[in-house]
Amino acid sequence: MTTESDKNLTDHASSAEGGVAAVDRAFAILAAFNIEQDSLSLAEISRRTGLYKSTILRLIASLEKSGFMRRTTDGRYSIGPEPLRLSQLYQTSFRLRDVIHPLLESITDESGETSSFYVMENGSRVVLFRVEPKRAVRVSVLEGARFPLHAGASGKILRAFSLNVDPALSEVRERFWACSFGERDPETTAVSVPVFSMGFELKGALTLSGPSDRLLKDHIEHAASILLRNAAIATTALGGHDAEIRAALKRLNP
Repeated sequence: MTTESDKNLTDHASSAEGGVAAVDRAFAILAAFNIEQDSLSLAEISRRTGLYKSTILRLIASLEKSGFMRRTTDGRYSIGPEPLRLSQLYQTSFRLRDVIHPLLESITDESGETSSFYVMENGSRVVLFRVEPKRAVRVSVLEGARFPLHAGASGKILRAFSLNVDPALSEVRERFWACSFGERDPETTAVSVPVFSMGFELKGALTLSGPSDRLLKDHIEHAASILLRNAAIATTALGGHDAEIRAALKRLNP
């Protein structure tokens, strides 16, 4: 529900039409959508953003014109094609796909489970690349999906090896891999390891995930071994040193 305070903030922003205020409101409209609800009514967008319907309609006209939004046949609104183009540019700018994507394919072929590469961005973990197995039951998440850092194996890796190290994750830093059991999705288990570039710079988290009834606790160390082996390859390809990753792999497979 939109509160009176929300409306007052909207009124104040409206007095400065154009510039940053309008851009912030446009981004708020785009952020109202998620994977679970990819189309929204005008009333629902208003409820989620705290913006007046008249303001939303003005901004949507510009967003539609530029390809960021589209109106569906039932009168609802959804995201347009332009963010996909920007997503592809974003991925290309990292220059990681040529290194990471073949490794993800190899991990998925070997394990039979979903493999992903997560990066940290603005306090969240984002799926930059993802490869899914051919089997019917799998963990399906789209590239570009954003999740909180506090849950999931990849979140632990990104927090443990970032510049602002989480002291609660010292064990993860020591063993170079992390696991999670149903932390984001109660039916999903995941294992994750870090990938570095030159200067021990964390580039992201190489992750394997699958249904908990298939990726059992007895299989976790084997999954970690697969990931560490590929993380060492990725780290070397990106100009980093893989000695610590290979040491972690040797501890799992003495």
